Amino acid sequence: MTDRNTLIDRKGGYRFKPHEMPILPGSPANPDHPPARRAAYLAIGVFMALVGGAQNGFLLANSAALQAEFALTPVETGWLTVAFYSTYATMSMLLFRVRQEFGIQSFVRWAMVGLVAANFVQMIGPGYYPELAARAVAGITASGLSALAIYYLMQGLPAAMRVGGLVISLGLTQVAFPLTRALSPALLVDGDMSHVFQFQFALSLLGLGMVVVLRLPPGIRKQTFEKLDIPSIALFIIGIAALCAFLIQGRIQWWDTPWLGYALVAAILALGGCFLIEANRKSPMLDLSWLSSRSILALAVIGATVRILVAEQGFGASGMFAALGYGNEQLTSYFWVLAGATFGGMALSVVRLDPKDLTRPVLFAIFVIGIAAFADTRTGVLTRPQDLYLTQAAIAFGAVFAMGPIMMEGMLRALAAGQSFVISFIAIFSLSQSIGGLAGISLLSAFHTIRLKTHLIDAGGTLTLANQQLGQALADAARRAAPLQGDPALQQQAAASSVSAEVGREAAVLAFNDVFFLIGTLSAVTFAVVFVPWLINKIRGRNPLAKELAFMEAMLARTRQ
Repeated sequence: MTDRNTLIDRKGGYRFKPHEMPILPGSPANPDHPPARRAAYLAIGVFMALVGGAQNGFLLANSAALQAEFALTPVETGWLTVAFYSTYATMSMLLFRVRQEFGIQSFVRWAMVGLVAANFVQMIGPGYYPELAARAVAGITASGLSALAIYYLMQGLPAAMRVGGLVISLGLTQVAFPLTRALSPALLVDGDMSHVFQFQFALSLLGLGMVVVLRLPPGIRKQTFEKLDIPSIALFIIGIAALCAFLIQGRIQWWDTPWLGYALVAAILALGGCFLIEANRKSPMLDLSWLSSRSILALAVIGATVRILVAEQGFGASGMFAALGYGNEQLTSYFWVLAGATFGGMALSVVRLDPKDLTRPVLFAIFVIGIAAFADTRTGVLTRPQDLYLTQAAIAFGAVFAMGPIMMEGMLRALAAGQSFVISFIAIFSLSQSIGGLAGISLLSAFHTIRLKTHLIDAGGTLTLANQQLGQALADAARRAAPLQGDPALQQQAAASSVSAEVGREAAVLAFNDVFFLIGTLSAVTFAVVFVPWLINKIRGRNPLAKELAFMEAMLARTRQ
């Protein structure tokens, strides 16, 4: 428990100094820790960020094995992803209120207990519907772990580098995605998911033990919940859940499925109802006038666009390797390269983070992603994972290198506007990342399908019996099948199937090349849109964040007194 006026740690008996006080209600105090304790906080923060990212990472890395484990259809597997993203994308706003209302210690305990419970349900494998519930709870806890990781990291960093905790937490969450893919083949034995579930459960238990042994310093509580929060949050969750279902199931069942239209309408109506409530409240959770300002909208659009560009990796390269027959066990080195590049992008972003110019690293990242995407258009059916190490590492680097400055700019604008605006920014940033990523994959999936059909039609127009290359290919395939099949008719059938599969692979790779070209083009357009106003401000000697930087400097000066 804490005293609201003087902030005394009742358990430890420590009276916090003015410069050690929490920045916001619901966040922990920032005492001057000894070096050993600071290192322990830092280690726990790194661990929590990785565990939070791994909650979705292991699901995506082993979706095929999970489908086989529970005998699921692709549609049912898609609902598992919907369950996770629906809660992950929406809970940041609610959990911010929870931390302020009930305190940081209660938040930590319940977040970790929820994580352990979700992973325990997965481990015992009771069936599909309990798994759905577990994924939804995992989404809630993963959202909570993001904040928890930031708080532990900030405790472990020197005062001058504490803002870097935001970037490190975000970067480590991204590192977790290729890391889980690299680790999964060692855990997935003969397609059995039990070792994966056991590993996740062990991680959650270890995390629970860590936060019990080394708790966060206390914080200041503030009464924040209001009666209108209930319908507003309920409509927000319903709207985002319907939107996630539309984006995820759309690419599985295809977009002309009738119920998808109803899901989109439900999303619009629910979110519209939420915004209507928030627009007419004295103390809204989402300040729509501030969120609709030009600077915040531009920030959200850029953040979502970067997530769409990064889908070149999550859908493009990964999809192409799947089409060429590569499994996770054959891509282990590839994913280790991506994990290393992501970590490098995070580290350099922290070192090079300059609040006076947060647009420059975003421009550099977009430029790198664009160049890498155009370079990937040269791929073919003989492309190996090693051939894309450099380009895909560049994209992984650029993804995390851009996100840190974008998040930092948003936090600066929110803090300068007032503490109540922080929750609005957290909500919009979380949505831009989650929905942007899902929209990017859906967009590229639809584009790839259309281009695949086009390439198959083009190939079909040339594959006639008069085509000498086709005749030679069929003859070669029949000759290879002869030792295994004595019947000439069956030999010809096997040969035709082999040639058809080869044509399908070539068409799929060509379609992925089109995807890479689309991403490169979108990167170029995005670069131009961001570069022009940045250059104009440079020429005029104007910093669009001047007021925010002045406010931050004044706030830091007060904490040093």
